[in-house]
Amino acid sequence: MLKQRIISAVIAILLVIPFIYFGGTLYAVGVTCIAMAGFMEMLFLKKSHKEFPKVPLAIALCLLIVLILQDTFLYAFDYSKVVLLLLSLLIPIIFYKNEDYTSSDAFYLISIVLFLAMSFKSFIVVRESGIKTFLYLVSIPMATDSLAYFFGIKFGKHKMCPKISPKKSWEGAVAGLAFGTIIPCIIYFIAMHSFSFKIVVGTMILSTIGQFGDLIFSKIKRENGIKDFSNLMPGHGGALDRLDSTIVIFMTYILLTGLLF
Repeated sequence: MLKQRIISAVIAILLVIPFIYFGGTLYAVGVTCIAMAGFMEMLFLKKSHKEFPKVPLAIALCLLIVLILQDTFLYAFDYSKVVLLLLSLLIPIIFYKNEDYTSSDAFYLISIVLFLAMSFKSFIVVRESGIKTFLYLVSIPMATDSLAYFFGIKFGKHKMCPKISPKKSWEGAVAGLAFGTIIPCIIYFIAMHSFSFKIVVGTMILSTIGQFGDLIFSKIKRENGIKDFSNLMPGHGGALDRLDSTIVIFMTYILLTGLLF
């Protein structure tokens, strides 16, 4: 199992490094492909919904791609694109039988398209702000998750959310917050050649929100009776399993830009 996890991780890293390094269109296309994988993973949550007809699925997938790749999404409320999303997925309910495609199905598709579009568009926005900023932000979930896991295994005695994630402990969470703040702050200082108290506060907030993100996605899996969203990366799970806390951290960073960053 450990060997499989290591091999999968090495392959994934080797694949994504060129995309991250060069950025631009190549990176945006790569991010969109991962978002499409995330879209399919959300569709596999059988307890959340039934199987969808092909036409609404195709429409939803196309709109997801459009929202991620268009320039203004996330920076401004693009009314026309949101209206297009709503109408394109709601109008088909008129032409399907209730058991095939309902208003609840339409709103489920709308919600996952909006969520995934905002989530993965944040990856593009962050990379466009510079590779140094990108590496600093990526280091937060990496340090937080890794140290929370190791300290939780070694010293964890008090369960954090046993009904959602039985292995998580308060000891691990505190260690994750501490190292998830210290290590990224060091990386920020080395990369940016600048530092301030606001960066420490901002990093602490992002490390904390990242752990909430992990729990949110764990809750979704728990509700649907699954361990992983998919087996895209053997030993690691799916795209959403690997990027759960990173997604929330990137979106929160954009929210806090101008205030703490």
